Amino acid sequence: MIKLLQGDCLEVMKSIPNEGIDLVVTSPPYDSLRTYGDTYKGLDFYGIADTLSRKVREGGVIVWNVGDQIINGSETGSSFRQALYFKDSCGLNLHDTMIWQKPNFSNPSSTRYHQVFEYVFILSKGKPKTFNPIKDRKNVYAGKVGSYGENTSTQVDGSKKVRSRKVNTEYGMRHNVWLMNTAGQDGSSKVYKHPAMFTEGFAEDHIKSWSNEGDTVLDPFMGSGTTGVACKNTNRDFVGIELDEGYFKVAENRVNSVDTRV
Repeated sequence: MIKLLQGDCLEVMKSIPNEGIDLVVTSPPYDSLRTYGDTYKGLDFYGIADTLSRKVREGGVIVWNVGDQIINGSETGSSFRQALYFKDSCGLNLHDTMIWQKPNFSNPSSTRYHQVFEYVFILSKGKPKTFNPIKDRKNVYAGKVGSYGENTSTQVDGSKKVRSRKVNTEYGMRHNVWLMNTAGQDGSSKVYKHPAMFTEGFAEDHIKSWSNEGDTVLDPFMGSGTTGVACKNTNRDFVGIELDEGYFKVAENRVNSVDTRV
C-alpha cells in the first residue's frame, strides 16, 4: 500500500490512526539552512513531534535526521533540543544518536574544522520491536578468536568481567557512524531538483534496520519521495506527506514510476 498525500502534515496526520505507524524516516526542514520559498515558515515542530509520538505504535521508531545552522559564530543546538523534546516531553526513548558522515564538506570553514556530518536520532516508543542489524563492516580480526588481549567489560564498581571469546566472522555489525554519500554526490538532487535530500541507500538501510516487510513507514516531510522509493524497494507500506505542491508532484511521479515486479 502506497499512500501519497499533499498538505500540511499536522492536518493530514489526523487521518492516521494513533499507533498506526511502525516507522518514521524523515528529514524535516531545520533552522534556516534551506528556504523552500515561504512553504515551511512557522513550522510547528512541537505539534508535529507530539503528533508523531501518538501515531507511532508501541515498539515503533522515529528516524529523525537533522543538523544545526551557525548563527553569529555559534551552532544553534536545535537538533539537541528537538531530540530532548521527543524524550522529555513526548516520552520516547533516545535509543541511539547516530551520525551520518559525509565524504566531503559543503562549505569550507576558516574558524572551525570542516563540517562533514548530520545527526540521526533514533527515537523509540519503548523498546524497539525490530532491529535487523546490517552486517557489512569488514572485520579486521576475521577468523580469529576475539581481538588481541583479554576480552573484558568494565562493571559499575570499576571491576573487570571476563567475557567468553568467539571466532570473529568476516563481516560484523556496523557502528553507529555511517559514512554515506550525499544526494549531491550520487546525482539524485540534480535529477529531482530538491535542495536537501538524503539518498535512497540512507533511507533503505534505516528501513531495513528498524522495520520488517509489510510494516507501515511514514515520512511527513516527503520532499522528492526518497523514503517512498525505498519502501517500494523493500516491500514496506508507505504514507508520504508533502506540503509543497511542486515537490509533491515530483515525489508522486518518482514513487509511482518505481516498478517492483521481478
